[in-house]
Amino acid sequence: MGSRPAEVAVGVPALAPERQVTWPKRTGTRLANGLEVILAESHTIPRFHGELLFRSGNAAVADRSIGLAEMTATVLRSGTQKRASRTIEEDLRRIGADLSSHAGSDASTISFSGLSEFAEPLLGLVQELAREASFPEEEFERERRQKLEEVKLQRTQPSFLASERLRKVLFGAHPYARVAPSEAQVAAYRLDDLHTVYRELYTPENALLLLVGDFETQEMQKTIETVFYAWSGKKPEPKTFPAPANPRGRRVYLVHMPGAVQTQILAGCHAITRRHPDWIKLGVTNCLYGGAFNSRLVMNIREDKGYTYSPRSGVTPLRQHGFFSVSAAVRNDVVAASLTEIFYELNKLRSLPVPAAELADAQNYLSGVFSL
Repeated sequence: MGSRPAEVAVGVPALAPERQVTWPKRTGTRLANGLEVILAESHTIPRFHGELLFRSGNAAVADRSIGLAEMTATVLRSGTQKRASRTIEEDLRRIGADLSSHAGSDASTISFSGLSEFAEPLLGLVQELAREASFPEEEFERERRQKLEEVKLQRTQPSFLASERLRKVLFGAHPYARVAPSEAQVAAYRLDDLHTVYRELYTPENALLLLVGDFETQEMQKTIETVFYAWSGKKPEPKTFPAPANPRGRRVYLVHMPGAVQTQILAGCHAITRRHPDWIKLGVTNCLYGGAFNSRLVMNIREDKGYTYSPRSGVTPLRQHGFFSVSAAVRNDVVAASLTEIFYELNKLRSLPVPAAELADAQNYLSGVFSL
Protein backbone atom coordinates (compact mmCIF):
# COMPACT_ATOMS: atom_id res chain seq x y z
CA MET A 1 0.00 0.00 0.00
CA GLY A 2 1.19 3.49 -0.79
CA SER A 3 1.91 5.86 2.03
CA ARG A 4 -0.69 8.49 2.92
CA PRO A 5 0.20 12.04 1.94
CA ALA A 6 1.23 14.21 4.81
CA GLU A 7 -1.55 16.45 6.12
CA VAL A 8 -1.05 20.09 5.30
CA ALA A 9 -2.16 22.69 7.80
CA VAL A 10 -4.73 25.02 6.22
CA GLY A 11 -4.99 28.56 7.50
CA VAL A 12 -6.31 31.91 6.35
CA PRO A 13 -4.50 32.91 3.13
CA ALA A 14 -2.18 35.87 3.47
CA LEU A 15 -3.44 39.18 2.14
CA ALA A 16 -2.06 40.26 -1.20
CA PRO A 17 -0.02 43.48 -1.27
CA GLU A 18 -2.16 46.59 -1.04
CA ARG A 19 -2.91 48.03 -4.45
CA GLN A 20 -2.70 51.70 -5.27
CA VAL A 21 -6.09 53.38 -5.65
CA THR A 22 -6.26 55.84 -8.52
CA TRP A 23 -8.96 58.41 -7.95
CA PRO A 24 -10.79 59.85 -10.97
CA LYS A 25 -9.63 63.20 -12.28
CA ARG A 26 -12.05 65.81 -10.97
CA THR A 27 -12.87 69.24 -12.41
CA GLY A 28 -15.15 71.89 -10.94
CA THR A 29 -16.73 74.86 -12.73
CA ARG A 30 -19.73 77.15 -12.40
CA LEU A 31 -22.01 78.21 -15.25
CA ALA A 32 -23.09 81.81 -15.79
CA ASN A 33 -26.55 80.98 -14.37
CA GLY A 34 -24.99 79.84 -11.06
CA LEU A 35 -25.14 76.07 -11.60
CA GLU A 36 -22.12 74.42 -9.95
CA VAL A 37 -20.68 71.50 -11.96
CA ILE A 38 -18.28 68.77 -10.83
CA LEU A 39 -17.01 66.26 -13.41
CA ALA A 40 -14.98 63.16 -12.63
CA GLU A 41 -13.58 61.07 -15.51
CA SER A 42 -13.61 57.30 -14.97
CA HIS A 43 -13.05 55.24 -18.13
CA THR A 44 -13.76 51.76 -16.76
CA ILE A 45 -17.06 51.18 -18.60
CA PRO A 46 -18.81 53.22 -21.34
CA ARG A 47 -21.39 54.69 -18.95
CA PHE A 48 -21.75 57.70 -16.74
CA HIS A 49 -23.69 58.39 -13.55
CA GLY A 50 -25.03 61.76 -12.47
CA GLU A 51 -26.95 63.68 -9.87
CA LEU A 52 -28.57 67.07 -10.09
CA LEU A 53 -28.72 67.94 -6.41
CA PHE A 54 -30.67 70.84 -4.93
CA ARG A 55 -29.50 72.06 -1.53
CA SER A 56 -33.01 72.09 -0.02
CA GLY A 57 -35.29 69.31 1.15
CA ASN A 58 -38.12 68.60 3.57
CA ALA A 59 -36.67 70.77 6.33
CA ALA A 60 -36.75 73.87 4.11
CA VAL A 61 -40.52 73.61 3.60
CA ALA A 62 -41.52 72.03 6.93
CA ASP A 63 -43.30 75.26 7.93
CA ARG A 64 -45.90 74.43 5.23
CA SER A 65 -46.23 70.68 5.66
CA ILE A 66 -44.19 67.60 6.52
CA GLY A 67 -42.68 65.66 3.60
CA LEU A 68 -43.70 68.20 0.99
CA ALA A 69 -40.31 68.28 -0.75
CA GLU A 70 -40.39 64.47 -0.95
CA MET A 71 -43.81 64.48 -2.61
CA THR A 72 -42.64 67.18 -5.02
CA ALA A 73 -39.64 65.08 -6.02
CA THR A 74 -41.81 61.97 -6.45
CA VAL A 75 -44.32 63.64 -8.80
CA LEU A 76 -41.59 65.63 -10.59
CA ARG A 77 -40.66 62.61 -12.72
CA SER A 78 -44.20 62.23 -14.05
CA GLY A 79 -44.07 64.71 -16.90
CA THR A 80 -42.78 67.93 -18.41
CA GLN A 81 -44.35 70.58 -20.62
CA LYS A 82 -42.98 68.63 -23.62
CA ARG A 83 -43.24 64.97 -22.52
CA ALA A 84 -45.90 62.89 -20.83
CA SER A 85 -44.95 60.21 -18.31
CA ARG A 86 -45.18 57.44 -20.93
CA THR A 87 -42.97 59.41 -23.32
CA ILE A 88 -40.34 59.86 -20.62
CA GLU A 89 -40.25 56.11 -20.00
CA GLU A 90 -40.00 55.34 -23.72
CA ASP A 91 -37.21 57.88 -24.21
CA LEU A 92 -35.25 56.43 -21.28
CA ARG A 93 -35.59 52.89 -22.63
CA ARG A 94 -34.55 53.96 -26.13
CA ILE A 95 -31.21 55.35 -24.90
CA GLY A 96 -30.63 52.68 -22.23
CA ALA A 97 -30.86 55.10 -19.30
CA ASP A 98 -32.26 55.14 -15.77
CA LEU A 99 -33.62 58.15 -13.88
CA SER A 100 -35.16 58.68 -10.45
CA SER A 101 -36.00 61.62 -8.22
CA HIS A 102 -36.21 61.81 -4.45
CA ALA A 103 -35.81 64.15 -1.48
CA GLY A 104 -34.64 63.92 2.12
CA SER A 105 -34.28 66.34 5.01
CA ASP A 106 -31.68 68.58 3.39
CA ALA A 107 -31.62 67.90 -0.36
CA SER A 108 -33.74 67.07 -3.39
CA THR A 109 -32.10 65.03 -6.14
CA ILE A 110 -32.58 63.88 -9.71
CA SER A 111 -30.33 60.81 -10.15
CA PHE A 112 -29.58 59.29 -13.54
CA SER A 113 -27.23 57.02 -15.47
CA GLY A 114 -26.78 56.03 -19.09
CA LEU A 115 -24.46 55.28 -21.97
CA SER A 116 -21.90 58.00 -22.57
CA GLU A 117 -22.82 58.29 -26.26
CA PHE A 118 -26.32 59.40 -25.25
CA ALA A 119 -25.25 61.95 -22.64
CA GLU A 120 -26.81 64.93 -24.40
CA PRO A 121 -30.39 63.59 -24.71
CA LEU A 122 -30.29 62.29 -21.14
CA LEU A 123 -29.05 65.61 -19.79
CA GLY A 124 -31.72 67.29 -21.89
CA LEU A 125 -34.40 65.30 -20.07
CA VAL A 126 -32.84 66.14 -16.69
CA GLN A 127 -32.89 69.83 -17.63
CA GLU A 128 -36.54 69.59 -18.65
CA LEU A 129 -37.49 68.01 -15.34
CA ALA A 130 -35.59 70.69 -13.40
CA ARG A 131 -37.02 73.55 -15.43
CA GLU A 132 -40.34 72.52 -16.98
CA ALA A 133 -41.95 69.80 -14.84
CA SER A 134 -45.72 69.77 -15.38
CA PHE A 135 -46.98 67.89 -12.28
CA PRO A 136 -49.99 66.16 -13.92
CA GLU A 137 -52.95 66.10 -11.54
CA GLU A 138 -53.75 62.42 -12.11
CA GLU A 139 -50.15 61.46 -11.28
CA PHE A 140 -50.26 63.63 -8.16
CA GLU A 141 -53.46 61.95 -6.95
CA ARG A 142 -52.02 58.50 -7.63
CA GLU A 143 -48.84 59.27 -5.68
CA ARG A 144 -50.83 60.80 -2.84
CA ARG A 145 -52.98 57.65 -2.53
CA GLN A 146 -49.83 55.56 -2.50
CA LYS A 147 -48.28 57.80 0.15
CA LEU A 148 -51.37 57.45 2.33
CA GLU A 149 -50.98 53.66 2.27
CA GLU A 150 -47.28 54.03 3.04
CA VAL A 151 -47.80 56.18 6.14
CA LYS A 152 -50.50 53.79 7.39
CA LEU A 153 -48.09 50.89 7.05
CA GLN A 154 -45.19 52.80 8.65
CA ARG A 155 -47.10 53.23 11.87
CA THR A 156 -47.53 49.49 12.24
CA GLN A 157 -43.74 48.98 12.22
CA PRO A 158 -41.84 49.11 15.54
CA SER A 159 -38.62 50.33 13.90
CA PHE A 160 -40.38 53.33 12.34
CA LEU A 161 -42.22 54.25 15.53
CA ALA A 162 -38.98 54.08 17.52
CA SER A 163 -37.16 56.27 14.97
CA GLU A 164 -40.00 58.78 14.95
CA ARG A 165 -39.93 59.05 18.75
CA LEU A 166 -36.13 59.37 18.90
CA ARG A 167 -36.11 62.23 16.41
CA LYS A 168 -38.81 64.08 18.38
CA VAL A 169 -36.83 63.66 21.60
CA LEU A 170 -33.55 64.81 20.04
CA PHE A 171 -34.77 67.70 17.90
CA GLY A 172 -37.92 69.08 19.52
CA ALA A 173 -39.21 72.05 17.49
CA HIS A 174 -36.53 71.75 14.77
CA PRO A 175 -37.78 70.33 11.41
CA TYR A 176 -35.40 67.36 11.81
CA ALA A 177 -37.78 66.10 14.51
CA ARG A 178 -40.40 65.18 11.91
CA VAL A 179 -39.47 62.16 9.79
CA ALA A 180 -42.79 61.49 8.01
CA PRO A 181 -46.19 63.12 7.55
CA SER A 182 -49.41 61.91 9.13
CA GLU A 183 -52.34 60.64 7.10
CA ALA A 184 -54.12 63.95 7.65
CA GLN A 185 -51.12 65.92 6.39
CA VAL A 186 -50.84 63.81 3.23
CA ALA A 187 -54.59 64.16 2.63
CA ALA A 188 -54.19 67.95 2.89
CA TYR A 189 -51.46 68.15 0.19
CA ARG A 190 -52.50 70.30 -2.74
CA LEU A 191 -51.05 70.42 -6.24
CA ASP A 192 -50.38 74.14 -5.80
CA ASP A 193 -48.10 73.25 -2.85
CA LEU A 194 -45.89 71.20 -5.15
CA HIS A 195 -45.73 73.94 -7.77
CA THR A 196 -44.66 76.43 -5.08
CA VAL A 197 -41.94 74.15 -3.68
CA TYR A 198 -40.71 73.42 -7.21
CA ARG A 199 -40.44 77.11 -8.17
CA GLU A 200 -38.58 77.96 -4.96
CA LEU A 201 -36.14 75.04 -4.66
CA TYR A 202 -35.39 73.88 -8.22
CA THR A 203 -33.13 76.71 -9.37
CA PRO A 204 -29.58 76.66 -10.81
CA GLU A 205 -28.16 78.82 -8.01
CA ASN A 206 -29.44 76.22 -5.53
CA ALA A 207 -28.08 73.27 -7.53
CA LEU A 208 -25.01 71.10 -7.97
CA LEU A 209 -24.56 68.87 -11.03
CA LEU A 210 -22.24 65.88 -10.50
CA LEU A 211 -21.19 63.53 -13.30
CA VAL A 212 -18.86 60.54 -12.98
CA GLY A 213 -17.97 58.24 -15.84
CA ASP A 214 -16.61 57.63 -19.29
CA PHE A 215 -16.36 61.04 -20.93
CA GLU A 216 -13.86 63.71 -21.86
CA THR A 217 -14.20 66.61 -19.44
CA GLN A 218 -13.98 69.44 -21.97
CA GLU A 219 -16.53 67.86 -24.30
CA MET A 220 -18.92 67.12 -21.44
CA GLN A 221 -18.53 70.68 -20.17
CA LYS A 222 -19.57 72.00 -23.59
CA THR A 223 -22.59 69.69 -23.62
CA ILE A 224 -23.66 70.86 -20.17
CA GLU A 225 -23.37 74.51 -21.15
CA THR A 226 -25.43 73.87 -24.29
CA VAL A 227 -28.16 72.00 -22.39
CA PHE A 228 -28.42 74.13 -19.23
CA TYR A 229 -27.53 77.67 -20.39
CA ALA A 230 -31.14 78.97 -20.60
CA TRP A 231 -32.12 77.76 -17.10
CA SER A 232 -32.46 80.60 -14.59
CA GLY A 233 -33.51 81.17 -11.00
CA LYS A 234 -32.16 82.47 -7.70
CA LYS A 235 -31.34 80.76 -4.43
CA PRO A 236 -34.27 80.29 -2.04
CA GLU A 237 -34.44 82.65 0.89
CA PRO A 238 -32.48 81.21 3.84
CA LYS A 239 -34.58 79.75 6.65
CA THR A 240 -33.97 80.10 10.37
CA PHE A 241 -34.91 77.01 12.36
CA PRO A 242 -35.53 76.63 16.11
CA ALA A 243 -32.67 75.16 18.13
CA PRO A 244 -32.96 71.39 18.64
CA ALA A 245 -33.91 69.93 22.00
CA ASN A 246 -31.12 69.47 24.53
CA PRO A 247 -31.81 66.19 26.36
CA ARG A 248 -29.38 65.26 29.14
CA GLY A 249 -28.89 62.02 31.04
CA ARG A 250 -30.30 58.60 30.28
CA ARG A 251 -34.05 58.65 29.81
CA VAL A 252 -36.41 55.92 28.69
CA TYR A 253 -39.34 56.52 26.32
CA LEU A 254 -41.90 53.76 25.72
CA VAL A 255 -44.07 53.25 22.63
CA HIS A 256 -46.72 50.62 23.33
CA MET A 257 -47.57 48.06 20.61
CA PRO A 258 -50.12 45.55 21.93
CA GLY A 259 -49.33 41.95 21.01
CA ALA A 260 -45.73 42.58 19.96
CA VAL A 261 -43.58 39.47 20.44
CA GLN A 262 -40.32 41.41 20.51
CA THR A 263 -39.08 44.86 21.45
CA GLN A 264 -37.39 47.38 19.19
CA ILE A 265 -34.61 49.06 21.17
CA LEU A 266 -33.36 52.39 19.84
CA ALA A 267 -30.89 54.49 21.83
CA GLY A 268 -29.43 57.75 20.59
CA CYS A 269 -27.87 61.13 21.26
CA HIS A 270 -26.69 64.23 19.41
CA ALA A 271 -23.48 63.90 17.38
CA ILE A 272 -21.35 65.89 14.95
CA THR A 273 -21.78 66.56 11.22
CA ARG A 274 -19.39 65.89 8.33
CA ARG A 275 -17.91 69.38 8.72
CA HIS A 276 -16.43 68.53 12.12
CA PRO A 277 -12.68 67.73 12.12
CA ASP A 278 -13.34 64.51 14.08
CA TRP A 279 -15.82 63.11 11.52
CA ILE A 280 -13.44 60.42 10.19
CA LYS A 281 -12.40 59.44 13.74
CA LEU A 282 -16.04 59.07 14.73
CA GLY A 283 -16.57 56.75 11.75
CA VAL A 284 -13.76 54.49 12.93
CA THR A 285 -15.13 54.53 16.49
CA ASN A 286 -18.61 53.60 15.27
CA CYS A 287 -17.13 50.78 13.17
CA LEU A 288 -15.48 49.36 16.29
CA TYR A 289 -18.62 49.67 18.39
CA GLY A 290 -21.51 48.54 16.20
CA GLY A 291 -21.11 49.75 12.62
CA ALA A 292 -19.58 46.58 11.12
CA PHE A 293 -20.53 42.92 11.18
CA ASN A 294 -17.53 42.00 13.36
CA SER A 295 -18.02 44.94 15.72
CA ARG A 296 -18.11 44.59 19.49
CA LEU A 297 -21.86 45.01 19.81
CA VAL A 298 -22.57 42.34 17.17
CA MET A 299 -20.09 39.91 18.72
CA ASN A 300 -21.63 40.47 22.15
CA ILE A 301 -25.42 40.42 21.81
CA ARG A 302 -25.69 38.47 18.56
CA GLU A 303 -22.84 35.97 18.39
CA ASP A 304 -22.19 35.40 22.10
CA LYS A 305 -25.61 35.82 23.71
CA GLY A 306 -28.06 35.36 20.85
CA TYR A 307 -30.31 38.22 21.96
CA THR A 308 -30.86 39.63 18.46
CA TYR A 309 -30.20 38.93 14.82
CA SER A 310 -28.83 42.24 13.60
CA PRO A 311 -27.81 44.95 16.09
CA ARG A 312 -26.32 48.05 14.52
CA SER A 313 -25.05 51.49 15.38
CA GLY A 314 -24.63 54.46 13.08
CA VAL A 315 -24.07 58.19 12.79
CA THR A 316 -26.52 60.24 10.73
CA PRO A 317 -24.88 63.50 9.57
CA LEU A 318 -27.71 65.86 8.69
CA ARG A 319 -26.58 69.24 7.42
CA GLN A 320 -27.14 71.30 10.58
CA HIS A 321 -26.99 68.62 13.28
CA GLY A 322 -26.00 64.97 13.50
CA PHE A 323 -27.07 62.13 15.74
CA PHE A 324 -25.76 58.73 16.85
CA SER A 325 -28.07 55.74 17.29
CA VAL A 326 -27.96 52.08 18.37
CA SER A 327 -30.72 49.69 17.33
CA ALA A 328 -31.64 46.07 18.06
CA ALA A 329 -34.86 44.06 17.85
CA VAL A 330 -34.80 41.63 20.80
CA ARG A 331 -37.09 39.18 22.58
CA ASN A 332 -39.21 40.80 25.24
CA ASP A 333 -37.56 38.75 28.01
CA VAL A 334 -34.03 40.04 27.24
CA VAL A 335 -34.67 43.78 26.92
CA ALA A 336 -32.94 44.65 30.18
CA ALA A 337 -30.02 42.32 29.49
CA SER A 338 -29.59 43.78 25.99
CA LEU A 339 -29.56 47.35 27.30
CA THR A 340 -26.99 46.35 29.90
CA GLU A 341 -24.66 45.05 27.17
CA ILE A 342 -25.29 48.03 24.87
CA PHE A 343 -24.14 50.43 27.57
CA TYR A 344 -21.39 48.11 28.76
CA GLU A 345 -19.79 48.17 25.30
CA LEU A 346 -20.16 51.95 25.10
CA ASN A 347 -18.52 52.43 28.49
CA LYS A 348 -15.74 49.97 27.67
CA LEU A 349 -14.92 51.76 24.41
CA ARG A 350 -14.92 55.07 26.24
CA SER A 351 -12.73 53.87 29.09
CA LEU A 352 -10.12 51.44 27.72
CA PRO A 353 -7.60 51.74 24.87
CA VAL A 354 -8.50 49.84 21.71
CA PRO A 355 -6.02 47.01 20.94
CA ALA A 356 -3.80 47.86 17.97
CA ALA A 357 -4.87 44.83 15.92
CA GLU A 358 -8.59 45.59 16.36
CA LEU A 359 -8.06 49.22 15.38
CA ALA A 360 -6.05 48.20 12.29
CA ASP A 361 -8.84 45.83 11.22
CA ALA A 362 -11.41 48.64 11.43
CA GLN A 363 -9.18 51.07 9.54
CA ASN A 364 -8.48 48.52 6.79
CA TYR A 365 -12.16 47.67 6.47
CA LEU A 366 -13.26 51.30 6.18
CA SER A 367 -10.43 52.17 3.78
CA GLY A 368 -11.31 49.22 1.54
CA VAL A 369 -15.04 50.01 1.49
CA PHE A 370 -14.31 53.68 0.74
CA SER A 371 -11.94 52.75 -2.10
CA LEU A 372 -14.51 50.44 -3.65
